[in-house]
Amino acid sequence: MTAATSSPWGKSAAAQPGVQTRALAAKVLAAVIGKGRSLKAELGAALPKLDDSRDRALLEAICFAALRRRVVYDQALRQWLQKPLGARDSDLRALLMAGFAQLDVLQLPAHAALSATVDAARALGRERQAGMVNALLRRAQREGFAEARAEDAWPAWLLAQVQNDWPQQAADIISQSLQPAPMWLRVNRQQHTREAYLALLAQAGIEAVAEPLSADAVRLPVAVPVSSLPGFAQGAVSVQDLSAQQVADALQAPLGARVLDACAAPGGKSAHLLERDPSLRLLALDVDARRLQRIRETFARTGVGAQAQVVAVDAADTAAWWDGTAFDAVLLDAPCSATGIIRRQPDVLLHRRAEDITALAALQARLLDALWTVLRPGGVLLYSTCSILRAENGEQVAQFLARTPDAQVQALPDSFGHDVAGSRQRLPGEQGGDGFFYARLLKLA
Repeated sequence: MTAATSSPWGKSAAAQPGVQTRALAAKVLAAVIGKGRSLKAELGAALPKLDDSRDRALLEAICFAALRRRVVYDQALRQWLQKPLGARDSDLRALLMAGFAQLDVLQLPAHAALSATVDAARALGRERQAGMVNALLRRAQREGFAEARAEDAWPAWLLAQVQNDWPQQAADIISQSLQPAPMWLRVNRQQHTREAYLALLAQAGIEAVAEPLSADAVRLPVAVPVSSLPGFAQGAVSVQDLSAQQVADALQAPLGARVLDACAAPGGKSAHLLERDPSLRLLALDVDARRLQRIRETFARTGVGAQAQVVAVDAADTAAWWDGTAFDAVLLDAPCSATGIIRRQPDVLLHRRAEDITALAALQARLLDALWTVLRPGGVLLYSTCSILRAENGEQVAQFLARTPDAQVQALPDSFGHDVAGSRQRLPGEQGGDGFFYARLLKLA
């Protein structure tokens, strides 16, 4: 069997570079838009199917661009199609959006984008619609797309909530959330100083800037594949947003402390704590047993966590896992709406519902109450979320303090964001970081 006929995408796909990438983009987008699947999960399954790092980067770029401009592309399809696409045409709609994104946002050479996308229609079994795909992409090339307000991409209930919670900052939040996020790195101080790693990046021809807000943070003005980062496979550096890195700064666990990371997967924050202090006695919990492997892989790559314990359990069910020995510090990076990381997870705008916030707030309160009991007097619990909604953040903490007499907020400096009654809230894009909330809670003796 020849290489061409052995291709899972058929002869035309094997002959035309980039077809597999466009076809995979259509499948990812169809699953996310049509079936309510997670973009992160769908990309996680699709990316390993591409051998070239450039193709993987293109797949991600197409999907993110199409989701951010989904409202505009839907409007164009309604105007340009005499007959609307049906429910069975989700893959075709997704492929068209992928094609639009290549021409509109990514500004790829039109000939290559059109040719590969039309061939992708054939590879997806849409031979009869290939001509229509070609015609619509050529029309997009000629006419372009109407401008749209950033808020048009937001569900009405969430838009109203953000405007209510942050009336002065709402416009910036909405705009920033639809912008691509920068690439942030966390240097593993067990292997390199930040200055030494910056020198390695410079030798590799990768532009990078040290971030003074967090001691291990490096920002890349231009994102690169992780395979090009010096020592990435050996754990010298990890990809982690500035706001997530500042969790370790806010927790300030004492040297050698007994630390609980209650919702640990995929393990980046636990690994950061251990990189800073390998003597920590750390217990990492997560309710999803399937995600524990991610924690172990993170620990193995970064070379930390040899003494750390990793357990699959509901952290709020303390009777199921706690041995009675109190912790010096607890990190509760709680399940939340993810409204602070829409620029990294644009599908949040598609999938999140108003009733989710009520359910999440109840879960957060349950975790706070349970984990407070395993913290020693004088110890600190850091409550953090990647949300920007007050119901999950400032209001959640205020309600916890009202029912917990031995809890007190310890003020964090303004480098963590806006003051919220002693806690801190960074909004999307501020200092280049994700939207993130931090509350440092001291347990009084």
